[in-house]
This record gives sequence, C-alpha cells and structure tokens, in this order.
Amino acid sequence: MNFRIDNLQYCKWSREIFQINRDAGLDAVHVTVVYHEDYDEFLKKIEEWDTYFKENKDLIFHGRDYSDIEKAKKEKKTAVFFGFQNCSPIEDDINLIEKVHQKGCRFMQLTYNNQSLLATGCYEKNDSGVTNFGREAIKEMNRVGIVIDMSHSAEKSTFDAIDISEKPIAITHANPNFWYSAKRNKSNELLKTLAESNGMLGLSLYPHHLKDNTNCTLESFCEMVARTVDLMGAKNIGIGSDLCLKQPDNVVEWMRNGTWSKTKNFGEGSKKKPGFPDQPNWFLDARGFVNLEKGLKKIGFNVTEVNDILGNNWFNFYKGIN
Repeated sequence: MNFRIDNLQYCKWSREIFQINRDAGLDAVHVTVVYHEDYDEFLKKIEEWDTYFKENKDLIFHGRDYSDIEKAKKEKKTAVFFGFQNCSPIEDDINLIEKVHQKGCRFMQLTYNNQSLLATGCYEKNDSGVTNFGREAIKEMNRVGIVIDMSHSAEKSTFDAIDISEKPIAITHANPNFWYSAKRNKSNELLKTLAESNGMLGLSLYPHHLKDNTNCTLESFCEMVARTVDLMGAKNIGIGSDLCLKQPDNVVEWMRNGTWSKTKNFGEGSKKKPGFPDQPNWFLDARGFVNLEKGLKKIGFNVTEVNDILGNNWFNFYKGIN
C-alpha cells in the first residue's frame, strides 16, 4: 500500500481546501494549529477543528496514529494530524505537554524563528542551544508521543535536540542550504546527522525556501531532491509543502511579529513584497503532487523511491510516534 502525505500545511481552512487535498490523493496532512497562541487559545483552535470534522466528515477526520493513515486510505479521506509551530501552548508548564498530546498534538516545534523557553530560533544572532527547560520538555515529549520539530530552529539547538531526544526528530518543512541559502534551510552536516539518527526532512515548497523563489522550476526542485538523497539516503526524506492557501497577508505579518514586537519584521520577505509569495505554477496547491511524481521519475527515481518520498517514508516515521 502506497501513501501520499503532506507533512505541513497552514491554510485558511475550508471545505474547498479539504476537497483539494482529497483531489490530490492526500491520505494524511499535518496541519499547523498554533503559532503564538497560549494554552487557552489552543483550546479554541481545537473547537474550530471539531467543527471542521463534523461539517466535512466525508472528507476529513482527526488522525492520532499511523493506523488512521491506513484508515484514511481505505475510506478515501484525509487524516488530519495536529502540530504546533511554536511551544507557546505549553507556556512555562511541563505538565501541559501531556494535555496537548491528549488533545491531539503530534508535532511541536521548540521555536518559531526566535528564542523560546526551550531553544533558539534561526533568526537569533546567538544560538545558545536547547535550554534546561527544553531538555526536560524533550524528555516529556518523547514519553507522551509528540515529535520534536526543529524546522524554525537554529543549528546548534537542532544538533542538541537530535542528541538529547531518545526518539528520531523531524524537520517538517525546510530545504538544504546547498541548493538555496535561506535562514530556514539546513546545512549538509545537520542533514547528515538528522539522517544518521533516523530523523525525517520534509522538503518545503514555500517560495522563500526555493531557488529562484516563485520562478523555481520543477526540474531544479527534483534535482535538489536527488542531491539530498545522495546526502541523506532515500528513506529520510518526504514532503512538507508549507502551503498557506487562501491566507490573507495580515496573517503572515502576525506569524512574523506575533505580539512581541512593535517593529515590523518582514522575515524572508521584504518591504516591497511583505505578503505571502506566489506558489510556483507546478505546485499551486496539493494537486501539484502529481507533478512531483512526474518530475522525480523523469530525473531517474524509480517507482519505489518516488512512493517513499511522496508519502511512504512519512508513514513509516508515524509508526514510531507513540
């Protein structure tokens, strides 16, 4: 059985987008539920998702473990897994880690660009690594079954997380720096270490992470995939598109600034182009998975390798989440 999994989306959720994901054949999607929200605000997000599940039960349901991906495949639905792009919902209370897990959280980033109580983000000038609280949080996340996600974290912090965690970690949405140098993209040394620890890299389709941005070609992206496989092996790579379909530009401003800054931060954008960038024309939404399949085959990947990269590797990784 082969699966199609997109392990990171943050869209303005609607039936239209759930249908797009089904049309794309996605058996599972990891969705961002939280950026800067605290625990009480997270609970409100859960209420919103409960409504989505009730109103769109023919298309989606709440996924909690790998067996739900198998169920989704059989029922021709999409299993939705919750994740956080920041650790803000656990506030400064380690006991909240178990509570967010009980509510369905399966991935949590230790940072979102900036320094957090747990680790250092990739936008900080100095990377002090994982903090004391971070070490304890990683142990607790391992215990309850939440994956440590270091997509927006700085390099030393990420090496620390790999070393501290007793379970494989993930970088759910980023690309290699050798292809395109962005603050969020990762070094060869880090990616090698991630693979050696059986961790997973979700390759991003977000234009600010792509060579030539919106103008990135499918061929260039697939060539990057091939080089990344040479670096990491073919079993440690999947897709984490970072799609933000239908989101208004004020959302990306909030993502970058939260409630902690009065100075406008443009992140990987600019003053001239502050909003969400346009997607490449070959990956406008999840239906672009079919183009990825064609592109990977054209560049020389066999059918097994293509199926692994487009979903089976993530499925096998989910088997270890418990």
